[in-house]
Amino acid sequence: MRVLTVGAGGVGSAAAAIAARRDFFDLLVIADHDLARASRAAALDARFRAARIDASDAEAIAALCREHGITHVLNAVDPRFVMPVFEGARRAGADYLDMAMSLSHAGTGVKLGDEQFAQAQAWADEGRLALVGMGVEPGLSDVFARYAADHLFSRIDEIGIRDGANLVVDGHDFAPSFSIWTTIEECLNPPVVWERDRGWYTLPPFSEPEIFDFPGGIGPVECVHVEHEEVLLIPRWVDAAKVTFKFGLGREFIEVLQTLHKLGLDRTTPVRVGGTTVSPRDVVAAVLPDPATLGDRMTGVTCAGTWVKGLDKSGAPREVYLHHLVDNEWSMREYGSQAVVWQTAVNPVVALELLAAGTWSGKGVLGPEAFDAVPFLDKLTDYGSPWAIREQ
Repeated sequence: MRVLTVGAGGVGSAAAAIAARRDFFDLLVIADHDLARASRAAALDARFRAARIDASDAEAIAALCREHGITHVLNAVDPRFVMPVFEGARRAGADYLDMAMSLSHAGTGVKLGDEQFAQAQAWADEGRLALVGMGVEPGLSDVFARYAADHLFSRIDEIGIRDGANLVVDGHDFAPSFSIWTTIEECLNPPVVWERDRGWYTLPPFSEPEIFDFPGGIGPVECVHVEHEEVLLIPRWVDAAKVTFKFGLGREFIEVLQTLHKLGLDRTTPVRVGGTTVSPRDVVAAVLPDPATLGDRMTGVTCAGTWVKGLDKSGAPREVYLHHLVDNEWSMREYGSQAVVWQTAVNPVVALELLAAGTWSGKGVLGPEAFDAVPFLDKLTDYGSPWAIREQ
């Protein structure tokens, strides 16, 4: 296996650090618009190479794939660049993985991932696999949904992804632990819900707040509906009456996002400032600290998980929360990566190893739910980061 990772930010660099300890690949090219950043990540292992790339240029990505004989492209840049990286991999005849899907377009009916699924038949006809949404959420949360359907339930009434943390960054009143650009996109777009009898529909942002009690010492956190890929992925492969996604943002975070929206600072359309033009959202991202640099000032635990309610295999009512915890102290000590980016990055590396071994295989545009969950969960534990089930 010869892998191209597009993006050497927090997640891309964390994925490189994780992959450096595995032997399933021959070459890993780490490409970024900032060659120095790519070079720092590539210095970890003799099998790594660094390259400069413009992630918005599909042909440049295809050319880089051809130059290095790439078999698999891992997209580790933000969702704005999904389609050119996706298309570049296809032009080069490489398989593809990402951790976030093509963007939705409010008011047009275009949902997350629609642009990628529109090419599913072409990918299948070419014998290529695009494994989409293979981070933690989406990704591991979808694997949990498949595991619950196969092994725990005879009927599923609701699958609800629930994400929370108690992370604190010393010296910062407001310092998101993940890309603020992506967070704004997810949280201020109308969230999507799936119901078997209704299909996909949207709600207002931050709808239906609930208190969810997270494990790992996190405790109760207010969660609200957020637009997220799981709601668009899970119903395609898992039979459930309802699918939701709620994020444990907390009241203060919600108020900051609402203020950004009120001021127009969430907009991506450039505005003129003096003699230049700039996107308001890019300004917000520029003035906040880079999430990848916060690990040594961060404490706490992050939790990603899938809550499932229905009937167990014997027909009795059952409710569980399948979850994965990462303590920031552990991820910093072991890998030098803060907890949120490490938890995101480990999952595509696990998937690549399963693909390299032939344990997972497929053609077309597929989500994590399309594959057997057990090998993935076993391998995740083998990586030193076990998962758990809590009865609710």
